[in-house]
Amino acid sequence: MKRSVVDLQVEKLLRELHAEGVEFVIIGGMAAVAQGSAFLTADLDLCYSRKKENLERLAKALAPFNPTLRDAPNKIHFRLDAATLRSGMNFTLTTEAGDLDIFGEVTGLGGTEEVPEFSEEMEIFSVPCKVLTLEGLIKTKQATGRAKDLRLLPELEALLEIRKSRKKD
Repeated sequence: MKRSVVDLQVEKLLRELHAEGVEFVIIGGMAAVAQGSAFLTADLDLCYSRKKENLERLAKALAPFNPTLRDAPNKIHFRLDAATLRSGMNFTLTTEAGDLDIFGEVTGLGGTEEVPEFSEEMEIFSVPCKVLTLEGLIKTKQATGRAKDLRLLPELEALLEIRKSRKKD
């Protein structure tokens, strides 16, 4: 099922994740937007804690959205539960609230122990969330080296320079 950017229901997803107490950091395009970028994104990317209890909370929070593996044949049986999360690392999902990518590791930053070091607390839709900093975004975009990430780098670097110059004043 192909979805458009207007189908992404970030608020619903964040509220459910927060209600279940899931430990996560918003990364990728949505983090760039939260940091002031004009980037348009069609999915929500999260780095999630790999602690056993967090895997259980994450599976429970996502269950109402009926997650399936994005672009996988329909005949593949998939159930997102704590065991599945423990067996994998990164998942690209389609849900009833839009496309959601969940990562146990982030290129250029590391795993769930290191990623929070590159995050800051922000309120998104009145939901307290950890969001990747501009420095963290720049580091991961440089490390992935994908064309779309490299095109975003000048804007992220400019936003960082603006932020630094405001702190000096």
